[in-house]
Amino acid sequence: MITVHHLNNSRSQRVLWLLEELGLDYTVVRYQRDPRTMLAPPELKQIHPLGKSPVVQDDARLLAESGAIIEYLVDTYDAQRALAPSPGTDEHLRYRYWLHYAEGSLMPPLLVTLVFNRIRSAPMPFFVKPIARAIADKGLAGFARPQVRLHLDYLEAELRQRPWFVGEDFSAADIALSFPLEAAQARYGFEDYPLLARFIERIHARPAYQRALAQGGPYDLLS
Repeated sequence: MITVHHLNNSRSQRVLWLLEELGLDYTVVRYQRDPRTMLAPPELKQIHPLGKSPVVQDDARLLAESGAIIEYLVDTYDAQRALAPSPGTDEHLRYRYWLHYAEGSLMPPLLVTLVFNRIRSAPMPFFVKPIARAIADKGLAGFARPQVRLHLDYLEAELRQRPWFVGEDFSAADIALSFPLEAAQARYGFEDYPLLARFIERIHARPAYQRALAQGGPYDLLS
């Protein structure tokens, strides 16, 4: 039996979505972020030493890292290869690229943006605040925002070439890209990226995505 240790507003939402796309039975154990720190609760460390989500238990197997979980679930349960191209094809190479690009390349500048924005709004002595904000603003203007724009330009251009990131068919790579793209849209907006905005609309309209939201609970990245 598959169990998903699910943290609200996290990467584990896309694991629930993948399980719904695959039509698998699973159970969800929910965890809530600390409303002050936004960190995962300490109970998650009882499941995995890093105390992060998603963590998936499949009988005796304990799996962490959302990209690795996606690969495992597709390789193990997608016998018809409905969500991944056949190994040895050019499409499969593209699929593997996007699967790892989502976390390896796209998420870091988004995370840096989050950190700098939290520094700007963090409580601190009044005489320190101008210095901290100046450092955060410099980091945002000099690195984080240009890097995010670079990636969004790249992704928009890719969608001009094909309807989904791998090719003509929806794949698990699109699921992997959903979280960073939803985060990017929430923080930056997609007014200049109509194809990325359309991508978000299309994935949100999928019945499996809607079922996953019902399983996972409120997902504030959509607000």
